Amino acid sequence: MFKALHLWLPSYLRRRRLNWDGSHETHLIICVCDHFEPFHDASRTEALKRVHRWEEGFPALSDSCRDSTGLPLCHTFFYPVEQYDEEVLAGLGNLCKSTRCETEIHLHHKNDNAENLAATLEKGKRDIAGHGLLCTDPAGAVRFGFIHGDWALDNSHPAGKHCGVRNELRVLQQAGCYADFTMPSAPNPAQTATINSIYYATPSDRPKSHNHGIPSQVGVTDRGGFLLVQGPLGLNWRWRKWGFLPRIENADLTPRNPPTINRLRLWLELNIHVKGRPEWIFAKLHAHGGIPKNMDMLLGAQMNRFHSALPQFVSEHPDFHFHYVTARELVNIVHAAEAGKTGDPGAYRDFRYTSRIRPPVT
Repeated sequence: MFKALHLWLPSYLRRRRLNWDGSHETHLIICVCDHFEPFHDASRTEALKRVHRWEEGFPALSDSCRDSTGLPLCHTFFYPVEQYDEEVLAGLGNLCKSTRCETEIHLHHKNDNAENLAATLEKGKRDIAGHGLLCTDPAGAVRFGFIHGDWALDNSHPAGKHCGVRNELRVLQQAGCYADFTMPSAPNPAQTATINSIYYATPSDRPKSHNHGIPSQVGVTDRGGFLLVQGPLGLNWRWRKWGFLPRIENADLTPRNPPTINRLRLWLELNIHVKGRPEWIFAKLHAHGGIPKNMDMLLGAQMNRFHSALPQFVSEHPDFHFHYVTARELVNIVHAAEAGKTGDPGAYRDFRYTSRIRPPVT
């Protein structure tokens, strides 16, 4: 069906949206999760050029964009571990060590099985951790965030494409995945019925076992399921196609749909939060920053224009605060909310999982 609307529109229509007017204290937690694929339609030489462009362009942009607590802009690269290249990862590692960026795991696979997936994830962890990347839990074990290639997490494509592992959530959990960041996938048919949520799915042997789950909630820690962090999904009536049809807001950052203050207002209205902590709103966005046309936006004037507009928005709404976070930091803030923490969410960037390349933010 058109734009996979039948999968998510009923949930959207049932879900109450926030009429955000800036009159109450709000902390917007902004995280860009990049499906970073420098080898997309590219030779190794071109892939290295793309990484070098990030190494050269991002530090200046980051340093010029500061959040409400003064921390610079950051970015999370989800690197496809089936495309491992030592020099490419070394470049990403250098960028992460010189900025607040971090790298996690992305994977494209098809017709796979649980045993092979487990081996692929273990190798991917070793490869990326070998560059000092990924994070550790309180016991010292290496952990990772995950985005599924082609959106088909847990064999969720209706035609069975791009995965094959029905118990993928369980395999990911056993491999040390601390959360999945794949959704939303609309207009892809792998989209879940659950939208605009941070929730726990129960791994099972059924495909798409993350279609529903239990919301993350203040006062409920270590629920035991598999954590999924979704980005905003809804209808954008502020930006209409052909003058009357609403655009779909699906958290994607592209040159044709860059971040804007109007989109930010919609992220606030879609109101993704931990149940019981409504003043902390999460905007988990995604991009494909290994592709040159998207780099032009992510490293250029469109991105700079959005971040330059945020201080003005804050001056107009004194109770509004914004925080740049990595995927790991976002999940730490989620767990802090579950533990009953309040106030400035930026204080909990290292609440549970700790970066292997930099000391905790204090």
